Amino acid sequence: MQQKKYSLEKILAGLNIDALNKMQLAALAATEKHDNVILLADTGSGKTLAFLLPILQLLEADNKKTQAMIIVPSRELALQVEQVFKKMSTGFKITCCYGGHLRETEENNLVQPPAVIVGTPGRIADHIRRENITTDSIEILVLDEFDKSLEAGFEEEMSFIIGSLPSLKKRILTSATEAVYIPDFIGLQEPTKLNYLSGEITNGLAIQTVKSDDKDKIDTLFNLICYLGNRSAVVFCNHRESVERTSNMLKEKGIVNVFYHGAMEQQERDSALCKFRNGTSNVLVTTDLASRGLDIPNIRYIIHYHMPASEDIFTHRNGRTARMDASGTAILILSPEEKLPPYITTNVTEIKLPAEAVLPEKPKWSTIFIAAGKKDKVNKIDIVGFLTNKGQLKKEDIGLIEVKDFFSFVAVRKVKMAHTLQLIKNEKIKNKKVKIDIAR
Repeated sequence: MQQKKYSLEKILAGLNIDALNKMQLAALAATEKHDNVILLADTGSGKTLAFLLPILQLLEADNKKTQAMIIVPSRELALQVEQVFKKMSTGFKITCCYGGHLRETEENNLVQPPAVIVGTPGRIADHIRRENITTDSIEILVLDEFDKSLEAGFEEEMSFIIGSLPSLKKRILTSATEAVYIPDFIGLQEPTKLNYLSGEITNGLAIQTVKSDDKDKIDTLFNLICYLGNRSAVVFCNHRESVERTSNMLKEKGIVNVFYHGAMEQQERDSALCKFRNGTSNVLVTTDLASRGLDIPNIRYIIHYHMPASEDIFTHRNGRTARMDASGTAILILSPEEKLPPYITTNVTEIKLPAEAVLPEKPKWSTIFIAAGKKDKVNKIDIVGFLTNKGQLKKEDIGLIEVKDFFSFVAVRKVKMAHTLQLIKNEKIKNKKVKIDIAR
């Protein structure tokens, strides 16, 4: 067994903790013996310390390179991990990397490599591509809340990051959700699984509230979306007019979003939903039309901007998240006159929004509209061939493709969009000239 290099008593005292809990002790023992560990434990059970202590045990003081990387799905979690590590007063440097603020600040912090890097997939991948991070010295990888990091839009970045770490020896994955598919690129070999889930979260759905100071809740909604970061969210309004007004006001404030309601043409509806599915937009503003029948995977948040008219509507709205063993959160925005409906009897927590809102990172995808579909004998393979040959795109620059009867939508990496459109605007697909443009 490796000799401990830190005083556990001092660390716990700095964190105002009396003793480690069963889960943390088990994680410490398992990570000493095994190189691949999956830790399943409820949110708020102390998972952060359960992986920081094993990391600390493996860090070498005389190694001046980066030794450990922690990947998390959100800015809030990155900052939380950094805060806990700093409170541990270990003498080791940690750098936090996330979107929504100046990259130059992080670049300066990375000039002298920190022992530990914690951050979100997009920003860490960006630093690796810019060669700001020395990756060959990193031997420890933690994927905290890995089920959320593997949601749509993150998997490719995760694959790139892990593929850039040639010296990995130890992998620790944590989650508050069971039965999550783990892709091969993570490289888990015969992992040891610790399951400390209590099973107390019904169907993985948590319910939260946030209070609005005004009857008009738009500022609160904006601040909430900024607080949640670039995670997928459906915002429910009670009327079509409110949907468009809310969508436009969010757009004016810099939040990329799409809207969806029953008065829209079918092509407009398909375009909105496709953009939400493929990561062109992380926010969908809608009426209760979207509360039934829509199967959109990996929706993390349901925001009740307007209070649901009945328990049945509340249940159906929430049914868009926490599906198929995934976790999700329903958030009700309450104006000064509004109270929680009596049918909500589960444990509800209140979100306290920070005083300053930071805009989430903009989505990395755009959507191309092609005026040809199944009825024109066009399929996904044709579209990939067309975009790689005529549009000079690599396969990794092409995202979700949806082929409808008379038109198709294709997600294309935003940085490649202008150049690709220029190349393909006068080209034929299946020997036919069709309209191709950015999807409206």
